[in-house]
Amino acid sequence: MSIPQSGGGEIESYDQLVEYFEKGNKPKSDWRIGTEHEKFGYFRETQKPIGYENGIKPILNALADKFGWERVLEDGKIIGCVKDGANVSLEPGGQLELSGAPVESIFETCDEVGDHLKQVRSIAEPMGIDFIGLGTAPIWSHEDMPVMPKGRYRLMTDYMDKVGTMGKVMMYRTTTVQVNIDFSSEADMVKKLRVSLALQPIANALFANSPFFEGKPNGWQSWRGNVWNNLDPARTGMLPFVFEDGMGFSRYADFALDVPMYFVYRDGKYIDARGMSFRDFLKGELPALPGEKPQISDWADHLTTCFPEARIKKFMEMRGADGGPWSKLCALPAFWVGILYDDQALDAAYQLIDGWSAEMRQKLRMDAAKYGLRANVNGQSLSMFAKQILDISAGGLSSRGYASQNGKHADESFFLNPLREILDNGQSQSDELLAKFNGAWAGDLSKIYAEYRY
Repeated sequence: MSIPQSGGGEIESYDQLVEYFEKGNKPKSDWRIGTEHEKFGYFRETQKPIGYENGIKPILNALADKFGWERVLEDGKIIGCVKDGANVSLEPGGQLELSGAPVESIFETCDEVGDHLKQVRSIAEPMGIDFIGLGTAPIWSHEDMPVMPKGRYRLMTDYMDKVGTMGKVMMYRTTTVQVNIDFSSEADMVKKLRVSLALQPIANALFANSPFFEGKPNGWQSWRGNVWNNLDPARTGMLPFVFEDGMGFSRYADFALDVPMYFVYRDGKYIDARGMSFRDFLKGELPALPGEKPQISDWADHLTTCFPEARIKKFMEMRGADGGPWSKLCALPAFWVGILYDDQALDAAYQLIDGWSAEMRQKLRMDAAKYGLRANVNGQSLSMFAKQILDISAGGLSSRGYASQNGKHADESFFLNPLREILDNGQSQSDELLAKFNGAWAGDLSKIYAEYRY
C-alpha cells in the first residue's frame, strides 16, 4: 500500500478535488508505465512467514545500506525505501512490495523488476529467507501472519470486521501485481477506465494463481479474486456508474467522497477517522479533527483507501491480477499497455465491451475468479475471448514500436508470450499448481515453496 503523502495546501473547495485528477492529464509523449508487485517472504527451513524484526526490517535496511535506497520511517521504524521514483514498502502481513518508477517501455519496467528481485534475493538468501509469488498464502493461517508496524494497518484491521467478510484475508494473506497507466484527458480517462474495469476479469483469469488456501485446494482458480468479491462494498467492485452518461472526474470524486474514511495522517501519526465522512472534513466538521479542513495530501491518502478493480488517482491502476512467478510479472504491464496506449487497440477493445450490462460485468468478475479460462463471456468461452483481447494487445504493442536495446526483440509483444502459452495449452498457473498437487507432490503442498520461489 501507499507511502503517506504530505503537503499540497488546504482544500478550500470541491473543485480542487476534481482538479487533483485533472493534473494527471498528460500528452501521449509523456505517458509512462509503473509496475507494482507484492510477494511473500518465508524462512526456507521452517516455511513460516517472516516477521518485521527478523525479516522485513533487516531487508529494508540492507537495501538502503547496500544499494543506495533512502529509508522511510514511521515512529522511528523503517517501513519502506525510496529511490529514483520507485519505492519498496510493506503490506500488512509482511508482503514486500515494489512500486516501480514511471518508465517509457515494458523493457525498462521489466529490467527494474528484475533488478529489484536480484537485490532482494542477494540480501535474503544468506538470511535463510526466500520469496514466492502467489495470489494467496497457500498454507498459513491468519494466526501465522505477522503484523507490520504501520498505523494505517492497525486501524484498517479493526475496521475490516465491520464490513464484508474477508478484509483481513485480503490484507494479510493475498498479493497482487499491478500496472499504472496514464491518460491524456477526461474523455481518455473515461474510455480507458471503462475498458479496464470490464476487462479486469480477463486479467484475473489469465493470471489466476491462488487455488490453495490453508493447506488445501479451495475450488477457485483465483481465491484472491473471491476475497475481493467479499470486501467492503462501499469501496470495492466494478463501479457501474463509470459506464453511465456523464461519467468524468467529478463522478469519480463523488464516489471517493462517499467512501468512509479510515484515517488522517498528521505529524507522522495516523489519526483514527474510521467510518467518518470526507464531506464533513471538507466542511471542517470531521469529529477526529474538529474545525480543521483537509490538505491536498489528505485527499491523496484517502484515494488510496478506495479499492475498485481499477481506480483513479493522477493515473489509473489495474488491480485485477494475482501475484505470480517472476516469469509472468512483466506480462501484466505488457497486456494493459498494448490495449490502452494505442488508439486502434483501445477502440477495438471498447467495441468488444460496449453494451455489456452491469450485471454481465459483475457475473464475469465472479465467474472468472471461480472458473478462470473455463468461464463464459456473453455466450463465448472466456479462453477464446481472451485470445481476441491478447491479439488486440499484441497489435497495440507492435504499433508502439519499442524495440529492445540489444535488438533481439522488435517490439514489446514478446512479453505476452507467457499468456500465449497459457491460452495455447488451456492451463492457467492455478491449473499447473493443482496438477502438481494431485500428481508429483502427492498432496504435499509444502513442496510449492522450493519449486516456485523466486
